[in-house]
Amino acid sequence: MSSTTNSISIKSLYTVFKKSLSGENQDYTTGSIRKAILLLSIPMILEMCMESVFAIVDIFFVGRVSKEAVATVALTESVLTLVYSIAMGLSMAATAMVARRIGEKKPEEASKAAVQSIMIALAITVVVSITGFLAASNILRLMGAEKEVIATGVSYTKIIFAGSIVIMMLYLINGIFRGAGNASIAMWTLWIANGLNIILCPILIHYYGVKGAAIATTIGRGAGVCFQLYHLFRGSGAVHILRKYFTPDWEIIKSFLNIAWSGTAQFLIGSASWIVLARIIADFGSATVAGYQVAIRILLFFLLPAWGMSNATATLVGQNLGANQPERAEQSVWKTAKYNAIFMLLVTLLFLFASRPIVDFINPDPIVENISIQVLHVITAGYIFYGVGMVLMNAFNGAGDTKTPTIITLFCFWGFQIPFAYLMAITFKLGPKGVFFAIIVTETIVTIVSFFIFRQGKWKKTKV
Repeated sequence: MSSTTNSISIKSLYTVFKKSLSGENQDYTTGSIRKAILLLSIPMILEMCMESVFAIVDIFFVGRVSKEAVATVALTESVLTLVYSIAMGLSMAATAMVARRIGEKKPEEASKAAVQSIMIALAITVVVSITGFLAASNILRLMGAEKEVIATGVSYTKIIFAGSIVIMMLYLINGIFRGAGNASIAMWTLWIANGLNIILCPILIHYYGVKGAAIATTIGRGAGVCFQLYHLFRGSGAVHILRKYFTPDWEIIKSFLNIAWSGTAQFLIGSASWIVLARIIADFGSATVAGYQVAIRILLFFLLPAWGMSNATATLVGQNLGANQPERAEQSVWKTAKYNAIFMLLVTLLFLFASRPIVDFINPDPIVENISIQVLHVITAGYIFYGVGMVLMNAFNGAGDTKTPTIITLFCFWGFQIPFAYLMAITFKLGPKGVFFAIIVTETIVTIVSFFIFRQGKWKKTKV
């Protein structure tokens, strides 16, 4: 009897897994919440897994060039988080609007909102790309890069910023697909983009040094965007592009920007805080910067799958609020938070007992390795809280209430984390370890505050 039940369960899980990757349109406003979470989470987790591999691949091959090359990537990525923040803010707004319209059973309105968001993103990216390209050396200098780092890496920084349009489009359009509930397209997009990068990265680094990593990344992401546009123009899903949608609709644009500005501010606040932390760490030398960056890439490798699961929350909340089912939306959040907490507990145990071989595989330099292990041991102590916190934040965002998490991050990151990190690292002379400790304390506070505000339920009444 037991073996029969197990075989049925395995068969059922396989069916759900296969269905989640099929790209079929699903209705997430009815039926089992657990099944809905699985259908959305599986492709989102696989999507983020590939993004994790991408981060590791870059640092793995660049680490074979020199520690100056690693520092270049680290400092450039720190500033590039500003671009990611804008892209994620716009993507979040697109997800919220598309999900709400799909929940209301208005696919044409969802498509129109998607196209308007693409137009806005393109206009913003032109400014970002030109500014980043022209100010590349000054950006590295401002981040505290040593002369050797600037000489080695300025071309890398120029290429990355010049190609920021593919970063913006990749995030935004994937947000559109997630809002429509078609997470499998978003997954395949990143698998194509990052798979191509994995192939090209070692080849181009061999011929062009650290600059080759930037070229490989840009080509890979560009291919991903082409894949996205193919499916949007093809029109086989709930959302598709038509020429008539490119006429500016100021009501949609106003609604989109109302969500996007605070969503972007939310990520900019967090990203700017990470830049300040990176700047504090830069005072302790290139080896410390490299060790910190290696650890962050490893952390992201395991963090992004959890982020993928939490992304399912935004879609479920948005669509269920659109279908006028706020209680189902809330139940989806608590179930996803539970699953994410369990995953993060397993990751914490892994880093406590196996951090050295993991770091050694990525970068065998003993100085860099010791710093990286220190980062992993300290930061993962707060991983369970972080897993729950990211689900709650995405729940607010999926509801279109981007202002609440923006206010939370503003006070927690700028009002607490930055001064606390400086105090611990510089004033109390704990060095980089003080910064690492400040990170876990802040993330724990963010989760606790988010929990109490979420319980109040005001997010259920947000109009999109």
